[in-house]
Amino acid sequence: MTNGLEITLAPERLNEGSAEERAAFGLFAIRSGNLALTEGYDFFVDALRPGPLVSGYHAAEWFAANWWRMRHEPYSPRSADWWRAHRMTAIGEGYVWPNIVFRTDGVRSAILSDASSDPEAKPFRYLGAAPWVGPAVTVEEAVDTFLGRILGRLAEHGLRDSNLSRLWHEVLVERQDADLAARRRLEALMGFDPDEADENFILTLLDDRQRFGSGAVDELAAETAGTSPLTATRLRSIAAREGATIKRSDAVTLSHDDLADARSRPLAWQQGQQAARMLRKQENLGDAPIPTARLTEMIGGSGIGPGRRQPTSPISFLFPENSVNASMVLRSRWETGRRFELARLLGDHLLFGQTDHLLPATGAYTFRQQAQRTFAAEFLTPLHVVTDMLQGDYSPEAIEDTARHFNVSTMTVDTLLRNNNVYEAA
Repeated sequence: MTNGLEITLAPERLNEGSAEERAAFGLFAIRSGNLALTEGYDFFVDALRPGPLVSGYHAAEWFAANWWRMRHEPYSPRSADWWRAHRMTAIGEGYVWPNIVFRTDGVRSAILSDASSDPEAKPFRYLGAAPWVGPAVTVEEAVDTFLGRILGRLAEHGLRDSNLSRLWHEVLVERQDADLAARRRLEALMGFDPDEADENFILTLLDDRQRFGSGAVDELAAETAGTSPLTATRLRSIAAREGATIKRSDAVTLSHDDLADARSRPLAWQQGQQAARMLRKQENLGDAPIPTARLTEMIGGSGIGPGRRQPTSPISFLFPENSVNASMVLRSRWETGRRFELARLLGDHLLFGQTDHLLPATGAYTFRQQAQRTFAAEFLTPLHVVTDMLQGDYSPEAIEDTARHFNVSTMTVDTLLRNNNVYEAA
């Protein structure tokens, strides 16, 4: 759902703890319309309540300390401490915090609320709720409003010089400074708290943003989380060894109206799916499998079809050689994998290539990468054709036959069906 979001704290009395903790104590709740994300059973009053009694000061401190990562860091299973900046149970301080996780792809955000794992959990048992999904800026605005209210509560008690006020002032100053905000964004994408990333690496990425496009380098930063650094210098070296030259001006494009239509869709998968369907229609491809040669031509290349090789690149990408040509590097050794990567780069060219010279296809969970993956799946294996072929038979043998027909991996077909809830509906 995409209703507005509220993070509130109804005042309650606390007779112990620090002055800040007492001043901002109350019933904490996160809700959107009728969706109560923090609702649970309070054993002290023997009733359902919209949220627990906690100190809003500690929640506000956590929001302020993790603001950059909450706003920009996508889910990263390779990051050992991703949960610390995104899961409210990390707040601690002796309170039973909601089992809530804040996730973002940079454009959209989701708030996932799980029930307490113990059905007899005391003193507060969370019921869990359906996920809230909406624009990332909506979460940003809700957190900003909550922080303002907590600071106001502190000011009413004469507590104007708290650690929270200092933390939040720093965040607000950083957000107003374009250069500093770009730095903090890169740090967050890489899974670092402010000023914890290697300074030389950050300076290199900031320079790469100027030369190759801020969006593309942000994608590299997100892919870097938990791995070795990806910089333009490193990618240029890989492209020199493994790249095949393509002519970007020969690549297909969508009409202005079709591109605007695809980009108007709110979710990444919707943008990718719509762009794929429009391109198939524009190029008169019908429902047939796309030959590798045709796929290569559409991205501006010739004679560079997928085949067995031993690539060393951690990602697939297009790297600009000059104003006309680019080097294309594909990561997979297998034909089906390389076809999928070709399609991903084609989708990136269509949806994001107007502003960036460097086009990366990574494993990150950003909006851009999700749109790429959905484009590739729908373009190579149109959903309606796949479901017609399978006729309700989702056995491994039927999936394999369909994958062979389209010259894609069985994982591509399986993921396409699961992401579109075909299995659940069957």
